[in-house]
Amino acid sequence: MSAARPDADAGIWRYEHVVRAASDDDEESGRPPLSGLLFGASVSLGLWLLFLWLFSAIPYVNVPLWLITPSDWWALGRLRESYAPPVAHDISTLYYQAMALGFALLAARLGHLADALRALAGDRLPRVRLLASLAGAALAVYLVWTGDVPVLNLVLSVVPLDWLTGGGDRYLAATVSYLVYTPVCLLVVWPFARWGKWLTAWRGRSEPRVRNTAPAPVPAQGATSAAEWPELRSAGQEAVAEHLANEVRAGRMTDVDCARIRRAWFAARANPARRAAFAEEVVRTGAAAYTHPSGARDLPSRTATHDLLTSQLLIGTYADDARNPKRLRGAGAALEPALLGTSLLAVGPSGVGKTRRLVRPVTESLALQALAGQAAVVTVCAAGTSLGADDAYDLVVRPGDPDSAYDLDLYGGVQDPDEAAVLLAEGLVGDLPDVDTRRGATALAQLLGPYRAAYGRLPGVPELRELLDGGPDRLTALRAELEAGGHGVMLRELAARERQSGAAGDPGQALADRIALLDRPAFAAFFDTTGATRPFSLRALEHPVRVRIDLPERGHADASRLLARLLLAQFQASAVARADRSLFACLVLDDATRTLTPGTVRGLQGLRSANAGVLLTLRTLGDVPEELRTALLGAVGCRMTFSGVTTWDGKYFAEAWGTTRVEERDVTARAVYADQPLVRVLHGFRKRVTGKDVVRNAVTVRKVERERWSASDLAHAVPMEHAVLSLTSVRGERTLPLLVDLLT
Repeated sequence: MSAARPDADAGIWRYEHVVRAASDDDEESGRPPLSGLLFGASVSLGLWLLFLWLFSAIPYVNVPLWLITPSDWWALGRLRESYAPPVAHDISTLYYQAMALGFALLAARLGHLADALRALAGDRLPRVRLLASLAGAALAVYLVWTGDVPVLNLVLSVVPLDWLTGGGDRYLAATVSYLVYTPVCLLVVWPFARWGKWLTAWRGRSEPRVRNTAPAPVPAQGATSAAEWPELRSAGQEAVAEHLANEVRAGRMTDVDCARIRRAWFAARANPARRAAFAEEVVRTGAAAYTHPSGARDLPSRTATHDLLTSQLLIGTYADDARNPKRLRGAGAALEPALLGTSLLAVGPSGVGKTRRLVRPVTESLALQALAGQAAVVTVCAAGTSLGADDAYDLVVRPGDPDSAYDLDLYGGVQDPDEAAVLLAEGLVGDLPDVDTRRGATALAQLLGPYRAAYGRLPGVPELRELLDGGPDRLTALRAELEAGGHGVMLRELAARERQSGAAGDPGQALADRIALLDRPAFAAFFDTTGATRPFSLRALEHPVRVRIDLPERGHADASRLLARLLLAQFQASAVARADRSLFACLVLDDATRTLTPGTVRGLQGLRSANAGVLLTLRTLGDVPEELRTALLGAVGCRMTFSGVTTWDGKYFAEAWGTTRVEERDVTARAVYADQPLVRVLHGFRKRVTGKDVVRNAVTVRKVERERWSASDLAHAVPMEHAVLSLTSVRGERTLPLLVDLLT
């Protein structure tokens, strides 16, 4: 609870994240700092040796020295040893030492010593700079104090001798000497202190010390740690905060308990009556306050890393790749409801870990948030998929399994016949290009409305199939019930359906063929509408439910795809129709093959404002109709491609991620033709030795548009256990497509 969670960009794991400044050096320099440093040192050393050997032959080298000293000290460019005073040697030595320092600074500049230091130090640059400045200052003071750098000798030479001797008083003489030594040493140390930022380091070290030693009241101390519940203390709930803090210290509170109680407080703080009830509940039950209706306070097991205080899930780290900005390399990659609220599409072939590295961690994170009263999750997968134990869910629905304790509501909890017809038509024939979904919804409404008016409920699968097939016995019985009940309007609806049945373009036969997929012996006990079973409907999204629906992919693949389409359509309708949208609702489709329709793709955009989202995984975009692929990539805000995708799939993602301006360098080699005879001879000799013509390189630099990730890069340059991920938050914040090293 007390760990640092600084604000960061979307998709950054905030738990103990170290914020790095965005700088212009995100582009690789192409010049290694160490090699440049060696080059600069070599050049400077060569110049210095040349100066030592040829200083007398180099003109004007000693001119500055001659200008600041009397001319009678020199003879033929050298000191007159018999005449020049001792201070002349000190001045000469200091002059040559200054020149050596100049050559050293030249070496540092040519070798980019500052860049090398930054590259080697990394995040520890302030500490390394402080230690280096302290070591340099100590060495400089030592050299000055011992006289190797004769600064003190020059200063003492201008101080009157009587002052230095103190008139025979050795204590006065010592005082005068130290009064001279102190400013000289401070002057020598000052450049190192300024470069090493000693004052800033001292302030940063002294502030916590002052804050810890100063007496402070208990609320102020508690405000420094989230484990002390500062939000409660600031609201005057001292007793409640202290009680929860004791629960944390005693180890009786989990991260789920903390997130759940924090949410309960945020919901109750605006109402005084609810605040009193909150205080009473917390004091009475402690960490078990406001427990999930299932009574669970944690999952049976965890396989991923979660931070429930920020609702984040760690899925990997941003790789050390040239396409990733330097400030993000090595940082954690995270998902959260603010990102999943724009829906996420993940594409990758079988075996790359979509379920293990993405679907299961996301489902686990949302299940933990449901226990904390923050989310509702519905996971749809094939039977046998490893998405956690059954105990990790409130409901496990297994259509086609006689041992399933729960049924599935065919109409999604909708009682209005027209609305139920629209959802059912989307699931039955929404994927058929030659069938109009609206006409299918009209045909279903012409049957569902009369049936509900006659029997007080919507038809089950066998009854609906008979009505769509136009069975005379079923239609006659329905007409008789309507006549007996005086439902004249519904009789006209039924008559219209009978007239349209069998006409050109009638969707009735396609609807009957699709509903027949569910009218199988394996599903005989399912989709009951009489109330004899316990059906689950997506109208329960207003509660923090954890639901897993296992589809019978192995024996009933077509029926499973139909149910997946139906569940997606029902989820979109139910999420938007919720009266209370405080819970984040998410539908996880482990395999969205043949699930997406034009209607559901359009509905993805509407989930953002409803605090809901969908996670879709596909083996390839070829499992989506071609006319929907571009629209699908535009509807989802988060896109993810695993290693091994085809270039056909990569083309769509490359277009969705767009282009960027990059600097391109073209080098053209042109032959050099010499006009002078001597130059021609030299060129001929060079060609004889090297075997190549003499050429001159012409460099052209221009900025061009390039794809951020090309189709070929996505297909061949993404390493195993990696993925390219781009994110969009519900607030509109976007990230570049970045390479992520996924957690195993």
